[in-house]
Amino acid sequence: MSIKVQEVSKHYGAQKALDRVSFEINEGEIVGFLGPNGAGKSTMMKIITGYIPQSSGVVEVNGLNIEVHSLEIRKQIGYLPEHNPLYPEMYIKEYLEHVAAIYKLGKGKKSRIAEMINRTGLESEQHKKIGALSKGYRQRVGIAQALIHDPKVLILDEPTTGLDPNQLVEIRNLIQEIGKEKTVMLSTHIMQEVEACCERVLIVDKGSLVADRKMDSLSSNLNSKVFAVEFEKEVEKDLLKDLKGVLQITRSGLNKYEIVAATDIRKDIFQFAVAKKLVILEMKSQTKNLEDIFHELTAQ
Repeated sequence: MSIKVQEVSKHYGAQKALDRVSFEINEGEIVGFLGPNGAGKSTMMKIITGYIPQSSGVVEVNGLNIEVHSLEIRKQIGYLPEHNPLYPEMYIKEYLEHVAAIYKLGKGKKSRIAEMINRTGLESEQHKKIGALSKGYRQRVGIAQALIHDPKVLILDEPTTGLDPNQLVEIRNLIQEIGKEKTVMLSTHIMQEVEACCERVLIVDKGSLVADRKMDSLSSNLNSKVFAVEFEKEVEKDLLKDLKGVLQITRSGLNKYEIVAATDIRKDIFQFAVAKKLVILEMKSQTKNLEDIFHELTAQ
């Protein structure tokens, strides 16, 4: 088990940033960590990395307790914070040499720096100062410093914020490549990143964990159809549930219903209306995606 979080809470005075959150991340998983602004994502990541302590609960990384083995755990984690803390006046290689010295890499330092520059696609920019780099290349430098000591676990907090579409693809491919050999915990607001990179999704809202799902278990929901139907008069929800393939029914207004189904059931809805002598005033359909599921879980 790479990361184990048990009943973790974090309080700032009367404010509760995290409330008894528990989850586990297996070795080699790429896990998306989602939630609205202020949900507690960055707080949890800072606790896992040993940057701040939890108020209660237990955190283990690679079998080590964060409160007992904080220094050892930091050696095994690569961390890219939300606000990438770089030194703009330093050259890329100079900065990576500085980070390598902090981790006491010793004789293998130069070859490791060269490897990270190559792996993160910084070859063409390596002789520039960090302050002269684009946002995308600065993010690459941040990932390079997080990987310089060859950690077993990589924690990335909003690594693609502010990037253009081309940069997004490049960083996404880099994360996927890294995920082949390391455990990755990725926080992002970009749903496409999660769908493209992650095997599993953790969603937090108001400091609580509201979902822990494998991406393949979400596939039926992600590929499902949503039908917004308005009838002329009220219909019993239990009658609509008898339609073949219906997964969920929600009343969305006066005589309005949102029907989630595994397949296209528009024909069945029309036949149902004819059989029950109902008039359909309006019907719309759309495909459900991860953003819809995120909204459902965090909109309250």
